[in-house]
Amino acid sequence: MIPGAQVRGMAEDLIRYDILAQDALRGVVRKVLSEVSKTGLPGEHHFFISFHTRAAGVRISSRLLAQYPEEMTIVIQHQYWDLTVTEHAFEIGLSFGGVPERLLVPFTAVKGFFDPSVPFSLQFEAQPASAAKAPAPVEAPAPAAAALPVRAAEPEPEEPAPAPAGDAQVVRLDAFRKK
Repeated sequence: MIPGAQVRGMAEDLIRYDILAQDALRGVVRKVLSEVSKTGLPGEHHFFISFHTRAAGVRISSRLLAQYPEEMTIVIQHQYWDLTVTEHAFEIGLSFGGVPERLLVPFTAVKGFFDPSVPFSLQFEAQPASAAKAPAPVEAPAPAAAALPVRAAEPEPEEPAPAPAGDAQVVRLDAFRKK
């Protein structure tokens, strides 16, 4: 207990410390991605970022939305391009099954952030149901081939097969690690 603190009955949290803490932790993700967008990934750092695919503001192709109707995890390591970060979202180019895609992910849609090189992870509380569903997806245009400067020449990790709609899918991080 903090010296001088008094225990009182359960009061309603009018300040909403839970929301403030979640916003502060999302700020860590924003800061890290912002630095990576400017200087690249330092050392062995790489990230697994999971997000709600139907959260307000998320832009992914209808193909990806069909594969990942609720949540997906992306890997930012060897093959990504055009990472841009704003105060409210990040946008990135990634390849899925050899097909280039552009994703826009608001930080409020991020569910988890993990850097296995350290290790460091953050988990975020689920969004309220009212904010979790967005209108129909906006088709993100594929970038022109000339605008695809891909990092490192290592092969991208094999993607796990999508689970049937309504079933949860657990993917072990070991599946993505170099052997």
